[in-house]
Amino acid sequence: QVQLVESGGGLVQPGGSLRLSCLATGNIDRVNVMSWFRQPPGQQRRLVAAIAPAGTTTYADSVKGRFDISRDVAKNMAFLQLNNVRLDDSGVYYCKLQQGFDEYWGQGTQVTVSS
Repeated sequence: QVQLVESGGGLVQPGGSLRLSCLATGNIDRVNVMSWFRQPPGQQRRLVAAIAPAGTTTYADSVKGRFDISRDVAKNMAFLQLNNVRLDDSGVYYCKLQQGFDEYWGQGTQVTVSS
């Protein structure tokens, strides 16, 4: 089993920055993909960014050039740097780890963008 714990959410003003962290513990394979999803109120959970073991990254069009995903493989952690945030970046941010056919989710961390 794998457990994921996100942290770093909070209230941020438009144009501000925030850094989210995700710590994975348990039976973790060396080869896995870590990603961040976002779920605004009343909407579906959608992919924000993903990072492969070799460091290859993928971003949703809405966050390209503003968000940056990274990982520390040795510490089994993933990070999401949110820059120049907008009102529509608000939502619960979830960390996901996928290894093989198994996927694991964290409990989410709330990000609220408001002036």
